[in-house]
Amino acid sequence: METTPQIEADRRLLKFKTYEEYLDSLVNKSDVCYLQSVSASRTIAELGYRSTGETLSRDQFQTRLAAVISYLFPTFKPYELASERMPAKDPLQKELALRERVNRLGIISTIIFLRNFTRGGFEVSGYIDYGDRLQNEDWKPFFRGKKKLWPRSSDLGYYHWRLGKSISNESFNYKVMVDMQKGLIFQNRFDRKIIYVDPNLLSPGSNTTRTRIESSTYEHIVLYDHVVIQRI
Repeated sequence: METTPQIEADRRLLKFKTYEEYLDSLVNKSDVCYLQSVSASRTIAELGYRSTGETLSRDQFQTRLAAVISYLFPTFKPYELASERMPAKDPLQKELALRERVNRLGIISTIIFLRNFTRGGFEVSGYIDYGDRLQNEDWKPFFRGKKKLWPRSSDLGYYHWRLGKSISNESFNYKVMVDMQKGLIFQNRFDRKIIYVDPNLLSPGSNTTRTRIESSTYEHIVLYDHVVIQRI
């Protein structure tokens, strides 16, 4: 389930229990003093005189707040887990199955680093935005063991030794950046925290853990799990 810029912007409405509380947040003390009436101050705010941006009507407030609540606390299952009831055997399958739900919900954003070799012995490696790929492809073949996970030229980072290709792309969750001392880094779009993927650094960043996965199927696997701090 993909969030939208409007949903992200409207998370701030969660702190208001009523439309009146929302209007009160737009009113300053001088308004109440001057008008001698809370009701009159709210009317001035509702008409848009106390906000430099958009002032919501009662219907707009209720509709947008309901949309945010529906997104954050769905009353029905908004997706089918690709890993559900799948007999995971490979360690990477097991680890990604554990992370699938929280990545779909945007609670955790996982970056997968993979390094492997083609049948011809050429290295292919890259960084994959797991949450982004979950939204845009069918993962059931992978969890069934019918399909191996490979980096693509459309992923966050991609390197093909034989072709001499080195490509980076921004994704739904991350911006790609380069630091002169720390090399390739990724910035989460939602909380703007930085994820450092240089293995020589002691920490991969704030609210991020780095986990090495051992698998006979893949040459090298590292998972970077970033707990997304939602801004309301």
